[in-house]
Amino acid sequence: MQTFIQGLRPFSRSIPKALKKHLKKGGYNYSNIVDNWTRMVSKKVSDACYPASVKMNKEMKDGTLILNVLHGKEIEVEYGKKEIIDKINSFFGYQCINRIILKVVQDKIKKNYKIFPKIKDLNKIDDKIKKVNDSKLKVSLNNFLKAYNARNK
Repeated sequence: MQTFIQGLRPFSRSIPKALKKHLKKGGYNYSNIVDNWTRMVSKKVSDACYPASVKMNKEMKDGTLILNVLHGKEIEVEYGKKEIIDKINSFFGYQCINRIILKVVQDKIKKNYKIFPKIKDLNKIDDKIKKVNDSKLKVSLNNFLKAYNARNK
């Protein structure tokens, strides 16, 4: 015989277990901080740093916000920590963040525009292309080789 419980069930029982773990770890607060970062803090601060993670205690209060700060902007953000904490806490309406830790990151990532390596021995490739029987394929390979070398000059 099955028993049915009438009435409303607690909201916590209708949340999937995986999501519940994430919420308990402060993921909801982190998500809100990331989504509203530019609205919470000034443009100057949001251009200098961004939230990397949030560590909350068991009561979901007095958490630690870890910010990735662009190299050279550390002092600006260091002096603005109190203001950032105040703005985040006023956004949530309670003492959500108690302290901020700064992690310095490089602001420019060096990009390697020459993705393809140079072909050093073109004679070997020409010999292999000459051995191809299909004339259309041979023409396509030669065109590809010319384009490849033109790109890497």
